[in-house]
Amino acid sequence: MNTRRHVLEEQFTVSPEKMFNILVTPSAIREWWGASKVIVVPKPDGVWIASWGEDENDSDYITSYKIVEIEPPERMLLDDFKYFDKQGTPPFEANLTTEFAVDPRHDGCSLRITQDGFPLDKKADEFFDACVIGWKNTFDCIRKYFFDHPQ
Repeated sequence: MNTRRHVLEEQFTVSPEKMFNILVTPSAIREWWGASKVIVVPKPDGVWIASWGEDENDSDYITSYKIVEIEPPERMLLDDFKYFDKQGTPPFEANLTTEFAVDPRHDGCSLRITQDGFPLDKKADEFFDACVIGWKNTFDCIRKYFFDHPQ
């Protein structure tokens, strides 16, 4: 099956260790991603799950992944993506992956997020576009997180 992906990368003035830490720490993810609940088991075959909504017993939407590779502080690969919202699941079949890559730079690090496996089918266009916009906005939220937590 042909698929598409998006890759977003930005520079940050924090250490790779500090960047990686906020990718696997539930309280940090809740803050920079705006999730209401997050569960992370940061090891191979661990999980990376987030939900949003006012009522934890009736989430607006949920994303879950299996952590298939984790190499702190450089890389984490998430697979076995599942997504649920009030309407159910997306109207397309997909095997989505998300990779976080943290590369050291002389003044901090870069964070590259690669999401792959989106179907070319038009049924996936809206979801794909929302993911691209969402991650672009997330970089701003990560910057704000580091501004609010300078240590």
